[in-house]
Amino acid sequence: MTQTVVTLGAHVFDVQVRPVEAIPEGQGAALVEQIRFGPAGTAAGTAVTLAKLGAHVRTAGAVGDDPIGDLLLTMLARYGVDTSLVLRRTGVQTSASVLPIRADGSRPAFHVPGANLGYAPSEAPHAEISRATHLHLGGPELMGGAAAASILASARAAGVVTSADLLAPGDPGVLTWIAPALSSLDYLLPNEEQVLGLTGAATVEDAARSLVDQGAGCVAVTRGARGALVVTAESTLAVPAFEVPVIDTTGCGDAFSAGFLRGVGLGRSLREAAVLGCAAAGLVARGLGSDHGEFDLAAADAFAAATPVLATH
Repeated sequence: MTQTVVTLGAHVFDVQVRPVEAIPEGQGAALVEQIRFGPAGTAAGTAVTLAKLGAHVRTAGAVGDDPIGDLLLTMLARYGVDTSLVLRRTGVQTSASVLPIRADGSRPAFHVPGANLGYAPSEAPHAEISRATHLHLGGPELMGGAAAASILASARAAGVVTSADLLAPGDPGVLTWIAPALSSLDYLLPNEEQVLGLTGAATVEDAARSLVDQGAGCVAVTRGARGALVVTAESTLAVPAFEVPVIDTTGCGDAFSAGFLRGVGLGRSLREAAVLGCAAAGLVARGLGSDHGEFDLAAADAFAAATPVLATH
């Protein structure tokens, strides 16, 4: 059966500048090596990599009725993502970020939430979601746990596999806000800082297990150069990252989510799904932007088979 994924949530237009170590004073200027832009966000960025890996992807959410929104939707369509479910907001800016990329690949961000805010559960394309095999909710905290739960529960009732990733930094208040959605999630895909901040736990494993205890079926945590930790009620799996020259970490979490979910859709084991997620993240990290890399599923699998993994400590 074809894997059909609806990615619902944050759509962001990213502008990346590299390398940047400091902002020039006053009216000063600095020469850089590269400036580019592309689609990003926990819905749009994940959609791009899912499409590269062979899933049929429809993305839903909201962008502004502005030139940035035009560019964002055009770029998504070029990757084969169906954007017909994206709403256009009149008089509201499309969400956008400017990312000064440091030489080590890390980056701060200047961000406008824009049209991502205010998307209501009633606007979700419930009929189209019910016909999909997977629903990935990017940023449930934007609408709150109760609202997100109504979308997720409806999807699960239709037999749709559900997952989510977070935008907000980890904080116990955020966990309280999104907690109603946890029991409707088959997979939660946060990063290390988020799970530790959400739960206050001493270790990533304890933090992930706490979220499983609160209802999430599986919590797959990205840990940067240390790969991923996949926790269910029955098991804990550590999967290493791949050894790659890191240019930009933007979108690596979204790429992991896409690879992991593609693996799940293909019927692979949780470990194999996490390996594909780490491979997708490694491929994206080798260049600038969430959409970096011309690869497909076969190329990602070949990369995973041939590339050394990083030692974990």
